[in-house]
Amino acid sequence: MSSTSSGTANNQIIITGASGFVGQNLQKHLNDRPWKALSRNHSARDLSYADFWQQNDLSFCHYIHLAGKAHDLKKTSGEQDYWEANYELTRKLYDRFLQDTEAKSFIFISSVKACADRVAGWLTEETPCAPETVYGKSKRKAEEYLLDNLPEGKRVYILRPCMIHGPGNKGNLNLLYAFAKKGLPYPLAAFKNERSFLSVDNLCWVMLQLMEKDIPSGIYQVADSGVFSTNELIKMMAASLDKPARLLKIPSGLIRTAASAGDLLHLPLNSERLQKLTESYRVSNDKLLKALGSDLPLSAEEGFEKTFRAFKG
Repeated sequence: MSSTSSGTANNQIIITGASGFVGQNLQKHLNDRPWKALSRNHSARDLSYADFWQQNDLSFCHYIHLAGKAHDLKKTSGEQDYWEANYELTRKLYDRFLQDTEAKSFIFISSVKACADRVAGWLTEETPCAPETVYGKSKRKAEEYLLDNLPEGKRVYILRPCMIHGPGNKGNLNLLYAFAKKGLPYPLAAFKNERSFLSVDNLCWVMLQLMEKDIPSGIYQVADSGVFSTNELIKMMAASLDKPARLLKIPSGLIRTAASAGDLLHLPLNSERLQKLTESYRVSNDKLLKALGSDLPLSAEEGFEKTFRAFKG
């Protein structure tokens, strides 16, 4: 990476959250593009937040804001942690972007949960927002701040990805893969659902396109094309392992009772995790694809194949 010269952007990119799951994958896509990470600690590679706030003559062409506090299933974080990470940091970084005369674009990674925790039908950019969790509310507050302060001559993109997966991913998809890898029967097969997913490679490709093309500012949902049931995922995982899929259809009422017990006993299966594994959450990517003028480079199936190969390795 090249360093930034005072007073000139040199087409350089500043990235927050570069060491996270999405950030690490994005680095692989940047190739020879000059970029610098903004982090808590200063190093030869990174620029510390303290230095960045103090040095007003530093300019960047593109701001990519990945940093934030993700939804905490273990409930160990306080509400203020979300507001500081997801709203206050975004507001402060965006204010700096507005002041940067060399800056051209600001890309903020929000979440579909900034709009809705539950979806009836399809989620679109026009769906009225009513987030239920402090995670969703803090992301939505950040979105509103950006939308209320759109500048002339600069592009501002609020990306709402759905469930992201790919190499290095940790989350419920790993839990499902463990069932398939161990040959254990998946006990939630009685639930019928349809979900949207997003390959991290497709998300990274979208961010590169937004920096290169003259696409209108605004909110864009990011999802692979097509929806999948959890049962279909289990079958694809089993196929990637050359194993038969084992789907166990325990009555849904019994499962919900067990999940309620998990809430009280702090077991791996609780009501929130059950909802995530079995709910339908369909996300439209029509607006994004129309703006880009093309489909995403990876099909949903190709994205899953790459993720499962990474899990297997």
